[in-house]
Amino acid sequence: MNIRWKPSVTVAAVIERDGRFLLVEEHTAEGLRLNNPAGHLDPGESLVEAVARETLEETTHAFTPTALVGVYMSRFQRVGQDDTPDEDITYLRFAYCGELGDVVAGRALDTGIVRTLWMTPDEVRSSAARHRSPLVLRCMEDHLAGQRHPLSVVFTDPTVTQAPTPRR
Repeated sequence: MNIRWKPSVTVAAVIERDGRFLLVEEHTAEGLRLNNPAGHLDPGESLVEAVARETLEETTHAFTPTALVGVYMSRFQRVGQDDTPDEDITYLRFAYCGELGDVVAGRALDTGIVRTLWMTPDEVRSSAARHRSPLVLRCMEDHLAGQRHPLSVVFTDPTVTQAPTPRR
């Protein structure tokens, strides 16, 4: 077979305020897990647009990215049960830090999100067994170490966000 492998592109917001980090508690197949506000890149959007959208959906807060913390890869594997197939997914995560804005009136937490939590670095570290991904802790540690890259390090060509050209 000649199938091209493609990782799943995700974005995450690493948000610190007063020495605490904003995480979400969400339902997963493995039970309640902690994660950064995060999600998948959708067609037609830049990575910066995606992380702002995902943060709004998962926290109800506006978010303005100011820097790229890092680019990460991880692999998730799960043996299928009964009639479900095995899963083997590689994630390519772009983690951003930035400014958390106010709650947007009328917004509700996205489906599956139970609540938001502000946790100290030690609380995040001690809850690693409940993290949705090992990247939750790594992104926080890189942020604490001062790792920041300008937003311009990731270029989005205008063709990404343009409407498709109709075929003749």
